[in-house]
Amino acid sequence: MERIGDRVRARRRELGFSQVNLAKVAGINQGYLSAIERHHRKPAPRTIHALAVALDIPQAVLIGEGADHDNPQRLEIRHLPTFGSIPAGPPAQSQEQMQMFPVLKHLWSPDFYCLRLTFDSMEPTLKPSDMVLVHYRPEVQPELVQGRICACLVDGEPTLKRVSVDSSGGKRTIILRGDNPGTQPLVIDESRDFSIQGIVTSLVSRDL
Repeated sequence: MERIGDRVRARRRELGFSQVNLAKVAGINQGYLSAIERHHRKPAPRTIHALAVALDIPQAVLIGEGADHDNPQRLEIRHLPTFGSIPAGPPAQSQEQMQMFPVLKHLWSPDFYCLRLTFDSMEPTLKPSDMVLVHYRPEVQPELVQGRICACLVDGEPTLKRVSVDSSGGKRTIILRGDNPGTQPLVIDESRDFSIQGIVTSLVSRDL
């Protein structure tokens, strides 16, 4: 009988993803993904959601619940403000708001918003035109989001990068990195005006 690991592997191959690529997009460890596909590990509900989003299929299809799990199901949704660039204020108050985007009810919160990507600095994890969910966290300390993809403002310019902090030599330096190997790290010292505006929590839409 086909199991969830079989469905993950089949859909991954259908999309042309390697295990490395799928693990990055879903935000999980590649060894964990391999164990799921080989039926050595049972994925947690959070992992199932992440894989379903990354593979662009309903969770019910991935799980295989019921004889009619492939049939379209009515989903309960809510709408969040959508931006084409990182807002410099609360989502509900920003004048940059372009439109509203529907998300599943459990993803909705008034301090979340959607951001449509336009650049390739985070490929292969995130691609141009991807829609991501961002938790508005103004002025959160970089040490608390080490390795996370964050919506940042650098000297007033928006950028989406992984945040890390280097405190070697007694000097604190913030380093912003893209997942694209061709993107140079951005080093932020005390002379730069820097703030974190939000933390990317999940991928909510991808064009195929």
